[in-house]
Amino acid sequence: MAHCYILRSQSTGRYYVGSTNDLARRISEHARGHTPSTRGRGPWILVHQEPLPTLQEARKRELEIKRWKSAKLIAQLIAESKG
Repeated sequence: MAHCYILRSQSTGRYYVGSTNDLARRISEHARGHTPSTRGRGPWILVHQEPLPTLQEARKRELEIKRWKSAKLIAQLIAESKG
């Protein structure tokens, strides 16, 4: 199972949107600074995840969210997913 996920930086409040076929491994890579786009901006916490059947669908969802270019819309998605 693939995932589209959103991380939030505890130090800056910024969001990072990504996709992966191994969520635990990918979050570990972010935490260890192995991802240039999140390195030095953490610590990062997982605030949203969407399981999807394929990595292709997860990447499609990632791009959809990134096209919003709005932290406000991302925060709304996170709030709605928590019920």
